Amino acid sequence: MAKTVSGMRLVLGEEELLAERAVAAIVAEARQRDAGIQVHRADAGDLSPGELTTLTSPTLFGGGSVVVVENAQDAKKELAAALNGYLDAPAADVEVVVVHAGGNKGKALAESLRKAGVEVISAAKIKRATDRANFVKEELRRLGARANAAAAEALITAVGHDLRELASACSQLVADTGGKVTVDEINKYYRGRAEVTGFAVADAAVTGDAQAALSGLRWALSVGVDAVPLADALATGVRNIAKVAGARESGYQLASKVGMAPWQVDKAKQQGRGWTPEGLVAAMDVTAELNAAVKGGSEDRAYALERAILAITAARSGR
Repeated sequence: MAKTVSGMRLVLGEEELLAERAVAAIVAEARQRDAGIQVHRADAGDLSPGELTTLTSPTLFGGGSVVVVENAQDAKKELAAALNGYLDAPAADVEVVVVHAGGNKGKALAESLRKAGVEVISAAKIKRATDRANFVKEELRRLGARANAAAAEALITAVGHDLRELASACSQLVADTGGKVTVDEINKYYRGRAEVTGFAVADAAVTGDAQAALSGLRWALSVGVDAVPLADALATGVRNIAKVAGARESGYQLASKVGMAPWQVDKAKQQGRGWTPEGLVAAMDVTAELNAAVKGGSEDRAYALERAILAITAARSGR
């Protein structure tokens, strides 16, 4: 195992909530050692090598500091070189935290710091359903409550996939229920909200119930649900059915292969009854067009959503 260098840590990934928590934990750890420690934040896109040197230099009055370089993927070559050079002679009592979104932009900097032995703290986007459910369960555990998989899934259905919203919902639930977070409590707490999320709209659409899907869509839009998550939910509903179409394995056997929770596999298999391969191809084309429409290609996103729902239900019926 490679030796980890001191003086710098790399927070890597595009999940802002996880990145913020990682930085907060590092600052808290530093303040445990020195309550008077200074914290400096700078955006890599605006930071010059000279300014980095100033921030990482010992102060006239002594004491340590934490220098947080945010959006490191935007760092120019000179700053990237300065960050790498800092590792040759890190300042005493100064810790540099490089926050990088990952991906191809600025990849060379992240890779060079990793290869140099900088400790990497992951803030990767949570994409798998099982990982999202685990996040909810861990969040509740952190707040002093416990919840089983069914409760975690119920909360995700009610709130959506955004981690910041899920974390806020966990905090509110624990405060208001005294830590008794169950499926029944979640359903009571969010009564009516689950019905206006994209998941309910998508469920109705992929099972061919155009009237229920359109009714849910109009209600969702009327209470302020954005078009993008509604479109994403429709795409997810169709995609999940396509992933398990024709499969004979159980939900638990198939889950790891398709990146879904067992309950999602079983649900998608049930919803897939009545779909033909041709219908699924047509529906996937519809959701791809809808994605482009709601993210900038259409002046009337509500109309684009309504058309997509009608096209999906038509595809299911073979029309």
